[in-house]
Amino acid sequence: MAEKLLKSFLFLLSGYFFLISGAHMVGVKVPLLFVYFDVPSYAYQDRIISFFAFGWGVFLATAARDPMGNRPLVQAVIIAGLVAIIWLAINNLVTDFSGLQAGLRLWAYWAQTGILALIVLCLFLLYKRSIS
Repeated sequence: MAEKLLKSFLFLLSGYFFLISGAHMVGVKVPLLFVYFDVPSYAYQDRIISFFAFGWGVFLATAARDPMGNRPLVQAVIIAGLVAIIWLAINNLVTDFSGLQAGLRLWAYWAQTGILALIVLCLFLLYKRSIS
């Protein structure tokens, strides 16, 4: 049962990253698809994020096909997700958002970082349960 949940969660995450990729490609700034949804950005930056998010979607879909047969990939996704959360937190702490544009909502970036951290935690717990 745990492996089925892990597989489903990985497939859902792959779909989420494909949505992120699509939103960034077309420039539709929606919270949770754009962490910094109200920060000014250039189209070329969004397109770069788009192809990296697409890559994450592919890695997640590949891991989801056979999570226990792809343990190293699942582990790598968890590690990369953890590092991404840490780097988002660092970015939230060191960026002078008020210098970019007045009225930006730092709490929203922290909320999204927290949601993404919960996602990585759920992935980790499902993985641990699956190998037990």
